[in-house]
Amino acid sequence: MQLPEDFCRQMLNQLGEEEYEAFMKAMDNSCPVSIRWRQYGELTATDIKSPTPWCPLGEYLEERPSFTLDPLFHAGAYYVQEASSMFIWHLCHWIRQNGEWTDSINALDLCAAPGGKSTLLLSVLPQGSTLIANEIMPKRAQILRENICKWNRTPVTISSATVPNASASVPSLPTCIVTNNRSEDFRRLGEGILDFILCDVPCSGEGMFRKDDEAIADWNLGNVAMCQERQRDIVSTIWDSLKEGGYMIYSTCTYNQKEDEENVRWIAEELGAEIINVPVPEEWNITPPPFYHFYPHRTKGEGFFCALLRKNGKSETTAPLNLRLIDKYLKVLPLENKYEPPYIDVDSQNALQYLHGEALHLPADTPRGIVTITYKGLPLGQAKNIGNRANNLYPKEWRIRKAIN
Repeated sequence: MQLPEDFCRQMLNQLGEEEYEAFMKAMDNSCPVSIRWRQYGELTATDIKSPTPWCPLGEYLEERPSFTLDPLFHAGAYYVQEASSMFIWHLCHWIRQNGEWTDSINALDLCAAPGGKSTLLLSVLPQGSTLIANEIMPKRAQILRENICKWNRTPVTISSATVPNASASVPSLPTCIVTNNRSEDFRRLGEGILDFILCDVPCSGEGMFRKDDEAIADWNLGNVAMCQERQRDIVSTIWDSLKEGGYMIYSTCTYNQKEDEENVRWIAEELGAEIINVPVPEEWNITPPPFYHFYPHRTKGEGFFCALLRKNGKSETTAPLNLRLIDKYLKVLPLENKYEPPYIDVDSQNALQYLHGEALHLPADTPRGIVTITYKGLPLGQAKNIGNRANNLYPKEWRIRKAIN
């Protein structure tokens, strides 16, 4: 892999000669593939073959399958997520174990598309919480909406044959509101309204080099400096929305210290925050706390960085989010309605035909009218059964375009 000379010098200075050689060798290896199952059972996932160390529902795969041709993927049974970024689970779980977040909280994923971290938060935040998943770019916000819709679906039936460690008891997810707004728009909702903010800021993308040639082509030191300033602007704009004593996770998918350590220290010094030291097992091979780097020669994942901060001040209970103000001042994207019976479970081939946008031929005893199509007990969407066929009502923008035969 041909990397920019300035980047190579940066990493040599950051890692030292011996570790730099290991880093560069790892950059020539293929990217690991990982998924995260939705929590259908207990927190432990005993049926997961190769779990990620820091997230009990994350799983490494031996190779990359065709996710497009797996109905379980479209049903929201799992999310394809880079393993290192699942470390956010560990940080949030530590907060809960530390005696906080014992009740429902107000949370914001500020730069949320395509939705991996939002769906993770929906599985780790306390029940009864409200998560605003926001994305400033309209097209990316629609992708976020699609992924949240699929993740939010309530299964009809579920078994361990469908997903690992399933049980009859399916925990309800926190409420999720998808928005398409700028960070400054949240000021109109009031100060100190949020208990937690995930700020996964746009960055120079050094952690994407192994799978995105454009990230390499676009990289330069000037862009790093520009990203650093933009990141500080994003955080400072949303900071007043976080209550005193509230938590923020600052994260990037880049390696350099300007966008990572320097920005975290800037937040602490200029905005007023404590950088929290969350313990991690040494065998995870993450850089020591409080700055968590995931280097490809140390961990099985991509380049990811994060830190946990706590806003200075006395923590007090926050009021529930004012939905009237959200509707008034934010651009809220509608989510799916709850699917209702009758439920018609179909096999894999019929599920793929449905996801492809084709009409279905359902059993003769299927009631006429609107029915919910399910696969292994998980809803896919609706169809209108008119007797000789069922017309497809799956959203056109979500349909599979790849050949399914």
